[in-house]
Amino acid sequence: MPAALAVAFLLVPLAGVLAGTPWTGLPERLTRPAVLEALTLSLAVSGWALLLSLVLGVPLAWLLARVRFPGRSLVRVLVMLPMVLPPTVAGVALLQGYGRQGLLGGRLEAWTGLSLPFSTAGAVVAAAFVSLPFLVISLEGALSGLHPRYEETAASLGAPPLRVFATVTLPMVAPGLLAGAALCWARALGEFGATITFAGNLPGTTQTLPLQVYLLLQDDPEGATAVSLLLLAIATAVLIALRGRWLTGRRPAASPAGVDHSAPPPGADGGTRTPADGGTEAGTDGGTPSAPEPNPGPEPSPGPAPEPSPPAAPDGGLPLTAEVTGSTRVSLGVPAGTTVAVVGPNGAGKTTLLRALLGLTPRARAERLFLGDRDVSALPPHRRGVAWVPQDGALFPHLSALANTAYGARAQGVSRADARREAQRWLDRLGVGGLAHRRPGELSGGQAQRVALARALAAHPRLLLLDEPLAALDQTTRAAVRHTLRTHLAGFPGVCLIVTHDPVEAVSLAGRVLVLEEGRAVQYAAPPEVSRHPRSPWVARMLGRNAWPGTTAAADGGGAAGVLHLDGGGRLVAADPLPPAGSRVLAVVGPEAVSLHTRRPSGSPRNVWRGTVREIGAQGGRLRVLIDAEPDVVAEITPQAAADLSLGEGSPVWVGVKATEVTFVTL
Repeated sequence: MPAALAVAFLLVPLAGVLAGTPWTGLPERLTRPAVLEALTLSLAVSGWALLLSLVLGVPLAWLLARVRFPGRSLVRVLVMLPMVLPPTVAGVALLQGYGRQGLLGGRLEAWTGLSLPFSTAGAVVAAAFVSLPFLVISLEGALSGLHPRYEETAASLGAPPLRVFATVTLPMVAPGLLAGAALCWARALGEFGATITFAGNLPGTTQTLPLQVYLLLQDDPEGATAVSLLLLAIATAVLIALRGRWLTGRRPAASPAGVDHSAPPPGADGGTRTPADGGTEAGTDGGTPSAPEPNPGPEPSPGPAPEPSPPAAPDGGLPLTAEVTGSTRVSLGVPAGTTVAVVGPNGAGKTTLLRALLGLTPRARAERLFLGDRDVSALPPHRRGVAWVPQDGALFPHLSALANTAYGARAQGVSRADARREAQRWLDRLGVGGLAHRRPGELSGGQAQRVALARALAAHPRLLLLDEPLAALDQTTRAAVRHTLRTHLAGFPGVCLIVTHDPVEAVSLAGRVLVLEEGRAVQYAAPPEVSRHPRSPWVARMLGRNAWPGTTAAADGGGAAGVLHLDGGGRLVAADPLPPAGSRVLAVVGPEAVSLHTRRPSGSPRNVWRGTVREIGAQGGRLRVLIDAEPDVVAEITPQAAADLSLGEGSPVWVGVKATEVTFVTL
């Protein structure tokens, strides 16, 4: 009922306009010379006001959305103030600012000979003053809803800032910009109070349609109603044309210039609206597109095919030498053609390291960044020759797979035809050449990840950064994409850093492993060395091993070489010699070396403690048993052994580890 009352409250005045309109003489009243003159002037004033708002408002919206600076909240209040000011107060403010006796008006007239009050230019200024906030607020919302990773990825492909803004930012916030521009123009068209106060009511000079309505109310109320109907129809047409895009962030299907969509993708319904995040259905107030994701079709086979070897980077194979400081502190020296897996717990600084190498974060920076013998640490991101593939790929949703892949070459000045030919070759190499004309929303996760990798490689980077490129894929797709990735990284002449939490990826893709914890490198070695002697409890557990840090103590006799007091409580007896008492070490025990018993074992295990089964999971043909104890432990047993022990979640067990099965790494 309150909602119905609200609708009635808004509808009654509008219905009154329709009821009071003199329909029989409407054409004659709307074609009077004075009305046509006012209409022409209104269109000219609102058009120039929109242009002025675009010139000033687009940079201001970008500044408010993307730059943190002192006083930003105050600037936002200043932008919104004309929306809440009474129109006549806005006119008085304009007179005090731009009038002949105002703060700037006299100087402006002396410098340029332009007097704003009681002129058409003054009407434009008044209209722009009250309509500019509609554009700024709408566009700021769209820019805030657009994740910076798209622009950062474009910069990593070699696009300078203006090109990024024109080819990535503006197309992706186009719905918000269109909505803001339409609302801005409609508000300027209907402006009355500020105009009559600041610019006056001069026929042919400042007398716009709203002012014409005001005059007609005194002598011809029916004429005023007829002109009001005209303004009402224009405003309604604007809102209908928007079709709710300013609320839902939707936009009509359209192909960007330079992208050939003559061959619609199989299984698509002809629409080309795509989600902003490359396949995730979303509708945001930031103006990013939203649409249901069509069936992407079957995943292409990654099977090998005769193909030319990937082209070399511009300078051939280039080693990497880097010194990163800040919240992440790492020194790296990597030979050319090497892939480095960067691993570590959440918050260890892995992504920060990649962004520091790109020059995209204030939290850390590359004090020295040599690719070959060239120091690129002082160069902006688009000139470093460092390509980045973020976790979700960040494919540009308004471009096809082919245009995405060609983006880096086009940004570096390659002709459109050559860039597209090279892009098609890369898509073919990665097994997604048949999807060249699909947009990201029409691709599966595995397909999109291959396109993102093709886009990065097609830019011919000197350094390739991959941030968990397979994290969002299912196991089957991940294995296929991992095979493809391994094949092409083997032929990449530069250095590749890949962030991963998957030990299989780290071992199968990388020639070296960099372990980060709390922003510091704790180990940098070949995968076999990291597997045999992990220097981090996190890495040991990632590899499926038990790892317990502690402090050494003197041997307790009985044939033991030493005793380790564990940090989490408990003690561990070792058969191998330990460092001197008081040393910090990491004890590592394979899960297959842990024995489980229903009673306290009386045989050879020197390390025995009680625990409770927390969880049982399958690991190939064996079972992994997680046990709450001091310390917690993971055991790997056969299904038959689990049945013999009658193990289940919550079952009490005894844990046994032989002293000879414990290995140590000095921390």
